[in-house]
Amino acid sequence: MYLKQLKNQLIVSCQALENEPLHSSEMMAKMALAAIEGGAKGIRANSIADIKAIKQQVNVPIIGIIKQDYPDSDVYITPTIKEVKDLLFVGTNIIAMDATMRRRPNDQRLKEMISFIREQSAAMIMADISTVDEAKRAEKLGFDCVSTTLVGYTEETNDQHIATNDFTLLREIIAQLTIPVIAEGKIDSPQMALQALMNGAYFVVVGSAITRPQIITKKFTDEMKKYSANE
Repeated sequence: MYLKQLKNQLIVSCQALENEPLHSSEMMAKMALAAIEGGAKGIRANSIADIKAIKQQVNVPIIGIIKQDYPDSDVYITPTIKEVKDLLFVGTNIIAMDATMRRRPNDQRLKEMISFIREQSAAMIMADISTVDEAKRAEKLGFDCVSTTLVGYTEETNDQHIATNDFTLLREIIAQLTIPVIAEGKIDSPQMALQALMNGAYFVVVGSAITRPQIITKKFTDEMKKYSANE
C-alpha cells in the first residue's frame, strides 16, 4: 500500500546526528514539513522522538529507522527486535533495517525480525543493502523492497558509490529482483535523482543534499576556494 503511494516520487531523509547543528526532533519535524511543501511524498526518519514529531507535522508515509550501536556488531540501522518494537509502537509505516551479510548484535536473525513484524502489524519492510547478493537474499527472506542505502558503507563496498550517471549496480539489482528497488545514497542533484528513476529505481531517497546545510554549504565554499587558489 505505502510503496505504491511512493512510486516515482522523492522521499527526503530528515536526520541529524547528535554532533550536528540541526540535531533536535523539532528541527527534523520542520525540515520534514519543508520537504513536503517542496513536493516530497514521504520522509525517512531516525529515532522514536523524531518520528513522533514528524508525524505531528506531516501526513505522509514514514520510513522509520533507529540507529543504535552495539559492541558486538557493525550493524546499526534497526539492528534488533528491540528497535523494531519501538518503531511499531509509534506506528511507523515502513520499517527499514540493515540487511547486509554482517553479523547482527546478539546473534539476531533477519528472518525472525521479519516474522515478528508480519505477526504484529501491517508495516512494510525495507532492506538496506550494499550488494546484489544481499538484495537477492532480502527478497528471499520476504522483504517488501530493497534500498541501496549501504553501498559504500560495508567492507565489501567501501570503494564504491553511486556515481553521477552511473547506476550500474542499481540496474544489476533491478534485473535480478521482482520487488521494488529504491535508489538511496550519494544522490546529490535533481538531475541525478531523475537519472535514478530513468534507470529503474522505484523511488528515490535523498538526505544530505537537502537536509544537511553544513554539507551543502561546504560544497559551495570548496568550489569557491579554487578561485583564491588561482589568484
